[in-house]
Amino acid sequence: MTLRQEIVGNAMQMAVVNLSPGQTVYCEAGKFLFKTVNVTMETRLGGPSGGSSGSAGQPQGGSSGGGMGGMLRQAMGTAMQVGQRALAGESLAFQYFTAQGGEGTVGFAGVLPGEMRALELDGTRAWFAEKDAFVAAESTVGFGIAFQGGRTGMKGGEGFVLEKFTGRGTVVIAGAGNFIDLDPADFGGRIEVDTGCVVAFEEGIRYGVQRVGGLNRQGVMNAVFGGEGLSLATLEGSGRVILQSLTIESLANALRKAQGGDKQGPTGGLFSTNAG
Repeated sequence: MTLRQEIVGNAMQMAVVNLSPGQTVYCEAGKFLFKTVNVTMETRLGGPSGGSSGSAGQPQGGSSGGGMGGMLRQAMGTAMQVGQRALAGESLAFQYFTAQGGEGTVGFAGVLPGEMRALELDGTRAWFAEKDAFVAAESTVGFGIAFQGGRTGMKGGEGFVLEKFTGRGTVVIAGAGNFIDLDPADFGGRIEVDTGCVVAFEEGIRYGVQRVGGLNRQGVMNAVFGGEGLSLATLEGSGRVILQSLTIESLANALRKAQGGDKQGPTGGLFSTNAG
């Protein structure tokens, strides 16, 4: 069942979702705005598993067969989900909304001024998104955490933890500023961007992190005065990539400067500070 939704607004968009009787949508805690009275709300630690295993849409932690063994497996699965989200700094719980006795309406929004986007998953390709991009999804869409390990994770900063969406259905994401859609294949197969500008990309895109320049004079100038720090994100292959025009770091720096707390002087890069 397709999720009927409309994204409205300009500088701070929200998603208005129309649910058919019995249809369920879930969101990360803190993204809910409003609902009609016939829409029930339930908070759970477990999230839908998604995928094509036949369990798509069945939230982990819900009731199922299998006796004590099944209950134990569910409890362990939920504990692993919660542990992953805690390690990633994500919300520990999801809120589920189901229309009862007729059609219902629910509203959701992100936490930063910017755009929202509805992604349609057909079960063939997963989507990856930056941390905290997830807003809401059908219960047939699975939510997971993907860790970029090794050198990519160590150098990537924001790119270390990604949200992963699988299964079939609609998922709504949000970012800061304005969005632009790109395909690396249109630019020779590879693009390099600020690590904080990546909102989401399709499975099949190779994501990595590289040092800005070499350990030479120009490399040091880029890192110290260029405002990008030591690393850039690299996106290679063919597929859809969504970038945002505003990074959380630049927004935080602008707010500190407006409050008289700017401590980075005339330069960015390595001289930037996140101290309050």
